[in-house]
Formats: sequence, C-alpha cells, structure tokens
Amino acid sequence: QVQLVESGGGLVQAGGSLRLSCAASGRTFSSYAMGWFRQAPGKVREFVAAITRSAGNTYYADSVKGRFTISRDNAKNTVYLQMNSLKPEDTAVYYCAADRQGIGGYTRYNVYDYWGQGTQVTVSS
Repeated sequence: QVQLVESGGGLVQAGGSLRLSCAASGRTFSSYAMGWFRQAPGKVREFVAAITRSAGNTYYADSVKGRFTISRDNAKNTVYLQMNSLKPEDTAVYYCAADRQGIGGYTRYNVYDYWGQGTQVTVSS
C-alpha cells in the first residue's frame, strides 16, 4: 500500500512557474513508476507526465512538452513536476499516481494503482 500526498499547487499568472511535489509513504517507492495527471472542470482526467522507476525514461503529453519536467528523488520518496511557462489552459487539479508493475502504458490512467488527493493549479491570464 502506498499513500501519496501532493503539494505545491496555487494561483499563478500566465507565464509563471510552479513546482508540484508528491510525497509517498512506504519503503518501496523506487519500485513504482510514477505519473502526473490533471483534470479540469467538466473534462476527463488527462495524462501529463510519467517517469520510470530509476528515472531512466520520462514521458510527456504533447501539450506540456518543453514546458514541464518530471523528476524523482527515490531517497526522499518524492516525485516532482516542474511547470514553467504556464498557460490558463493548464488550470486543473493535478494528481500524482503510482504504478506497481512499471511495464509501460503510462499515459493510461487505469495502469496506476494508487492516487493522491490532488492539488489545485490555477493560472490567470
């Protein structure tokens, strides 16, 4: 069992930056692939970014590529999402998720076994 707690959300102007963190409980964090998803009001939850267990590979949605960076610190049981050049359309609740199997398909929400409670990101124009 893994518990995930996101933090770092808030209100920022367009063009600004935020860094989200997701702290995981337990001693097996390094065995999970991790992902970030977001959900805007009235929209389906969408993939944002993912990172493999050893951080050897990262994956991004086209809409955030070049602006967002996912990283992890296995010693701190934490995964990060650095968000730069934020746009109003990035406004959403952001969720981190953990995948036990880590065999791929990271863009699909049903691959993930554990989810955090979400953190709100609001980008004003």
